[in-house]
Amino acid sequence: MKKMHVLVALSLGCSIGLAGAQQVDGTLKKVADSKAITLGIRESSFPLSYLDASQKPIGYHIDICNAIADAVKAKLKLASLEVKTQAVTSQNRIPLVVNGTVDLECGSTTNNMDRQKQVAFAPTTFVTNVRMAVKKASGITDLDQLGGKPVATTTGTTSVQLMRAHEKGKNVDFKEVYGKDHADSFLMLETDRAVAFVMDDNLLAGLIASSKNPADYALVGSPLSIEPIAIMLRKDDPQFKAVVDDTVKAMAKSGELNKLYAKWFMAPIPPKGINLNFAMSDTLKSAIASPNENPAESYKK
Repeated sequence: MKKMHVLVALSLGCSIGLAGAQQVDGTLKKVADSKAITLGIRESSFPLSYLDASQKPIGYHIDICNAIADAVKAKLKLASLEVKTQAVTSQNRIPLVVNGTVDLECGSTTNNMDRQKQVAFAPTTFVTNVRMAVKKASGITDLDQLGGKPVATTTGTTSVQLMRAHEKGKNVDFKEVYGKDHADSFLMLETDRAVAFVMDDNLLAGLIASSKNPADYALVGSPLSIEPIAIMLRKDDPQFKAVVDDTVKAMAKSGELNKLYAKWFMAPIPPKGINLNFAMSDTLKSAIASPNENPAESYKK
């Protein structure tokens, strides 16, 4: 009789397990089947996602994505989960999410209405202003001084469109030069192939702090745009998105996001032990207090 009870229990257990597996779809099924999840990482998006001295991906968004991976592992009741990483660029990040190469893009991507047509976003975890980095010796302080001069930005980003749309940039005939990634764009400024690099202010601050001569550079000009930055995932994948959203919201409520922000923006960080001293903005404080996926367009006054 006991043997029969054991067999029945085993049978019920298998049935429940199979039912549970059948109820999982989209990215969760992909992860359950492969026992692996792939994070899309950036190599020079300081301090959100970048490589340390040993070429290991680290940063504010890497920490958040690792927490999401832990939540997925718990959700699927996996004994182990391999967390893989795949370097992405501004140009290929959306296609690599859409085609399933990466499951979470843990970089510095702006959530806007156009991108929401192609992908989904987690609740906002960072808010940045788009500004210019220049060499102090250039004397440049605003957009209207860029006429006829080369201006660097990174391929696949929205910076040039923002410059063209800004009141001070509409009639300025500047020359666009593109870097393959943020480090390459900053190198153009560093080697005088560009007089300015237009990008998110936190990324610029990180690149300046990590440069050979940080005192040579300045962030100038009025903000071109306020950009909500969020972790990106595939569209129309409600089960996976629920895990992602619940994890980020729980981190916001518990204060964990505030702790991670302090770790990466207000304390010395690898590889050089530089402190960005980049205080949290009131806009980000509001986004963490009331988690949301509002696109960049909703931030315009």
